[in-house]
Amino acid sequence: MEIEQLSVAVIGLGDIARKAYLPVLGTRGDLRLKLMTRNRERLAELGAAYRVPDECLFTGIEAVLEARTDAAFVHVATVAHVEVVTALLDAGIPTYVDKPLADNLADSRALVEHSGRTGTPLMVGFNRRHAPAYVDAARAPRETVILQKNEVDAPGTVRDIVFDDFIHVADTLRFLAPGPIDDVTVSGRVEDGLLEHVALTLSGPGFTGFGAMNRRAGRKGERLQVIGDGHQLEVHDLAAGPTGWAPVGRVRGVEQICEHFLAAVRGETVFPDPQDALATHELCEQVVERLDG
Repeated sequence: MEIEQLSVAVIGLGDIARKAYLPVLGTRGDLRLKLMTRNRERLAELGAAYRVPDECLFTGIEAVLEARTDAAFVHVATVAHVEVVTALLDAGIPTYVDKPLADNLADSRALVEHSGRTGTPLMVGFNRRHAPAYVDAARAPRETVILQKNEVDAPGTVRDIVFDDFIHVADTLRFLAPGPIDDVTVSGRVEDGLLEHVALTLSGPGFTGFGAMNRRAGRKGERLQVIGDGHQLEVHDLAAGPTGWAPVGRVRGVEQICEHFLAAVRGETVFPDPQDALATHELCEQVVERLDG
């Protein structure tokens, strides 16, 4: 039986698209890919690698909108999210955008509200919510959640680091919170305008979630501990144990979140409520305000 293909545009072909998304999307027989980037050399290279015909290779969003497109994955630089996502929503194209929606709450809220006005689905790429080890953690007793996500030597401005990277910590703590969050505590160190480390505590009835990031840790890594009811679960770099030959995209939840989005486009499941993703952006704005205050 012939598979009905979806026409899916991948807009922006930087590192995240090349390393995480194209290896997943480019191997699916139920998709007909369109690729867009202003970098013509990269466009030709990836078009050849994934056997995308020349008529499906674009250097501008206008050409993508003129072609029949059932859905879009947006991986352009964050600064371009508002322009690109708004155009897609106006065209009625269900849109998946790599986090964050924008690097500030006002623009993030505007995009979510625009999705509501146009009736066009908008989904944010919080892949950790779909990583198998973190899904298992969400099923475990969670009186205490501790998440560390560190970098070797990569300080940056507070807003850039919080919205581009620490947002994963904030969203995962929200995802793993077993009840309503009553209290938010933020601490950190900023030297000469650059964020050295940041810590976030979320607490509610019977639970505490603590997330930390050090940008000069000497070693890159992510570690999650979930403790409750006499049990403890540990996850290192998104894996609870040996992963064998499992693809990286599956371990990190990229494969699963893509499947969720595409199934929703087909009408086989529902899209996540973008208001929930917006709540994570609201939390990140709180973190920025307290560190920059």
